[in-house]
Amino acid sequence: MIPEFAKAFTYQINWRSRSYHSGYHRGSQSGLGVEFRGNVPLVDYPDARRIDINQTIRDPSEQVHVRVFNQKNATPIYAVCDLSGSMRFMGSRNKMELAAEIAASVAFSAYQANDTFSFVGFDQKVREDWMTRSSYRMHDAYELTKRLRSYHPAAVDSKGILEVSRFIGQARGLIFLISDFHMSLEMLEQALNMLSSHHVVPIVLWDIEEYKRLPNFGFSTIFDPETGEQRTLFFRRKLKLLFEQAFAERRAALEALFMRYEIPPYFVENGFEPEAISEYFHQFAAL
Repeated sequence: MIPEFAKAFTYQINWRSRSYHSGYHRGSQSGLGVEFRGNVPLVDYPDARRIDINQTIRDPSEQVHVRVFNQKNATPIYAVCDLSGSMRFMGSRNKMELAAEIAASVAFSAYQANDTFSFVGFDQKVREDWMTRSSYRMHDAYELTKRLRSYHPAAVDSKGILEVSRFIGQARGLIFLISDFHMSLEMLEQALNMLSSHHVVPIVLWDIEEYKRLPNFGFSTIFDPETGEQRTLFFRRKLKLLFEQAFAERRAALEALFMRYEIPPYFVENGFEPEAISEYFHQFAAL
């Protein structure tokens, strides 16, 4: 059963899939497609339905030629989700509910595109209890995302991101990396290097209540950005401005890091809109 919070969007890949399974992406395998690949002798590709009369007539060696096309193939899709302490934050939205909604939408979109899907969750390590096998069938993925909506992360860090590459297949895939990215930039860069053979789409879950709706004067409970532990601070306008400045600088640093890998981040601050993800791919498909 498809969850009611799963919302389909369209995505594109800018490489040729090496999969042997049919799908909707440009492939490198010859087969029943519409992208012309070239002519080869009939003895090399014995399919009489594709005989090219014109090329056969022109061949001085009098070989029979056939047309060969590239078929459209499937590609592996992954939702890699941060389950560390900072994802416990609840502001205008619960971050884990939002992450579950996005992951379910990725699975639903992969299903519609005839692609495989796998979920990988991590906190201080990759959580094998929060994983699904790569599959064309989405039942396990949908059930996992339903559980994820009510999951309360422990107050732990996110260094498990460094293990994620071990749980991703070798065939190049499309990875939706879902996190608030409240982790060290050095660790994040190391993880991106490990995933460099794949195409990563960073989905940044921020909430305006984390830094914009703090009081000008008075007490407020905040979350430690590394572990998600609560702290109570007495705010004045100057401290509030420092928080806003810190988040602005953090955003600029994240954008700069991701753009070094030519993977523009998508910030989700006011809820998830599938049309915006489709537009993201339309805008950055050439990268």
